[in-house]
Amino acid sequence: MQAVIIIPETEWRQHLARLDKLEQAEAARQAPPPPPDEVLSTAQASVYIGLSIDALLRARRAGRLQGVRLNEKDWGFRRSVLDKYPRRYHRPTLQAA
Repeated sequence: MQAVIIIPETEWRQHLARLDKLEQAEAARQAPPPPPDEVLSTAQASVYIGLSIDALLRARRAGRLQGVRLNEKDWGFRRSVLDKYPRRYHRPTLQAA
């Protein structure tokens, strides 16, 4: 057996209005999607991370860095991937010094 509660129409309309207001607030509160991650060329990425181009490409070949294929010859690197790369022997670059 199901229980039934009878409420006046005005109270029902108030509940519906409150529910609509809560749903609109929830829709407005949801964060916009993050902007797309910037892809740096190999030369830009090597300057950004402080490694030589050869060391950067070796790290990609070894699987320590994930690269993005730009064309048949060139690779690109996402800025977020470079930020996460552990710099065990980090040497300050000329720009930072």
